[in-house]
Amino acid sequence: MDNPDRGESAAVAVLPNDLSSALDEELARHPVARLAQSVDRLSTRYRQGDAATSPILNSEADVAAYAGYRMPATYAAVHAVLAEAASRAPGFEPRTQIDVGGGTGAAVWAAAAVWPSLAKCTVLEQVAGAIGLGKRLAAGAGLAAVRDAEWRRGFVDPAAPSPEADLVTLSYVLGELPDGTRTDVVRWLAAKAGTVALIEPGTPAGYERIRTARAQLIELGLSVVAPCPHDAACPIVPGEDWCHFAARLPRSGLHRRLKAGTLGFEDEKFAYVVASRSAPDRPDARIIRHPKKHKGWVALDLCTADGLKPGAAVSKKQGPRYRAARDAEWGDGWSSP
Repeated sequence: MDNPDRGESAAVAVLPNDLSSALDEELARHPVARLAQSVDRLSTRYRQGDAATSPILNSEADVAAYAGYRMPATYAAVHAVLAEAASRAPGFEPRTQIDVGGGTGAAVWAAAAVWPSLAKCTVLEQVAGAIGLGKRLAAGAGLAAVRDAEWRRGFVDPAAPSPEADLVTLSYVLGELPDGTRTDVVRWLAAKAGTVALIEPGTPAGYERIRTARAQLIELGLSVVAPCPHDAACPIVPGEDWCHFAARLPRSGLHRRLKAGTLGFEDEKFAYVVASRSAPDRPDARIIRHPKKHKGWVALDLCTADGLKPGAAVSKKQGPRYRAARDAEWGDGWSSP
């Protein structure tokens, strides 16, 4: 059922038309009732947020339901993350991407939309059915990087050769791994990558996984591109708060039926870190909560290199700065006076 936060950002992340059409065609191959059963089971599994101990996708209907249930949200989150990274590293024009644990390929679609420079995309996925569906969805893509993507069957395996690409992405996978393997996985992902993007659900547990991975990436010599405006220790105290963001996406009629929802949109909340071997162009601060707009002034909760600055006030007397604060949204960068 729907439980929207009416304060979420109104910016809407829309699936590319070619992907949306291909996804609708695939979903139409299965009875809605069967898809809804799979969505209910997958939704319960997703909310648990613990490591997977058995295969999650057991049939073609499960794979289709997964794509219908999660692909639009994953695309929205990954696109938001990579678009922010692109704005902070304008000289970064990746030619190659490897999406590890890529499912049906949402991150490849998102990366290709953000960076026209991409020429070679690879999806590494363990479920054969997800690979098959991902290939069918990509076959009619307008972007050559998606259409010509390479699909490999394989596991998230730190004993295997490290992914070697300009951009390595891992979205909504860390939480499915046993706790003891995550450190090795992050090291494995970063070993030969120019830039690494890790995305997890926007829950306290998802944030804690990202927080741990962020610290490790910095120890490995990478610099944080986003969302953090610094490479210092995260100033948020686990258990008291968590850092996350949101992307709004529209729901089709079928999407609403599958998720037992009534609204024409949903908000995908996520935690993330993007780190690179090159120095990024970071903002002075990041807005980490919805701006609170009052008569004549705006309060911004900021993360800065000097720590958290909750409720930083921007007065109407500050003219252009006040107007910028009125237009600012949760997740935006912010400059010092």
